[in-house]
Parts: sequence; C-alpha cells; structure tokens
Amino acid sequence: MFRTKDAFSGFAVDDLDAARTFYGDTLRLTVEDNAMGFLTLRLGSGAAIFVYAKDDHVPATFTILNFPVPDIDAAVDDLNARGVDTRIYPDVGDEKGIVRGGENGPDIAWFRDPAGNVLAVLHA
Repeated sequence: MFRTKDAFSGFAVDDLDAARTFYGDTLRLTVEDNAMGFLTLRLGSGAAIFVYAKDDHVPATFTILNFPVPDIDAAVDDLNARGVDTRIYPDVGDEKGIVRGGENGPDIAWFRDPAGNVLAVLHA
C-alpha cells in the first residue's frame, strides 16, 4: 500500500566523499552512510534525504534544498566564512548574493554543493 509517513527525497552527486565533507563538515548536517553505500542527510525536523552517486551526474538547475533561517545576513556571512560562495548568480542580488524579496517573497541567497546542485538559505 502507498504510504507517505516515511517518504523521503533524494538527489544525485558525482562524488560521495565530497558530498559527505560538504554536507557534514561545511554545512554541519548529520550525514550517515546507509546500507546501500550512499548517504542519508538527517534534518532537524526528522526528515531524511537520500544522496546517491551517479556517474553521469548533471547538476540540478533548480533549488534542491532550502534552509529557512531567522537572519539571512548572518547565515550568508557564516556560509561565506566557511568558504561557500553565495554569489552564484552574478547579476542577481546584493553584494552578498542576497535577493531582497520585499513584498514579492522572502529574502533568499543561493549556493552550490560540490556537485554543482543549487541550494538556498531564505529568511523565514
């Protein structure tokens, strides 16, 4: 029977070791090796995200993972201090790469994982 209780998302990378280091050490998420030899990211909400290696990986051109933060400027400063570039779209956003949403949506800044997948922090 189809159940949604234990549903999870997943995405591909080209290098599991680089992903383990980035998500575990740089972003400080809980990263587990799973029984299939891939990675599971554990989020504070209890959600799990499956990360698998794919030889012909093509980076996602859309945001695969969003991190709501109470202070986007502090989050971007912290990411930048950890070596994460939040200016992946040079013609978009301010000097930090933050797009100020105003009435049109939340303030948001995008960045990439080592496989080139797009992630974001957004003011919540």
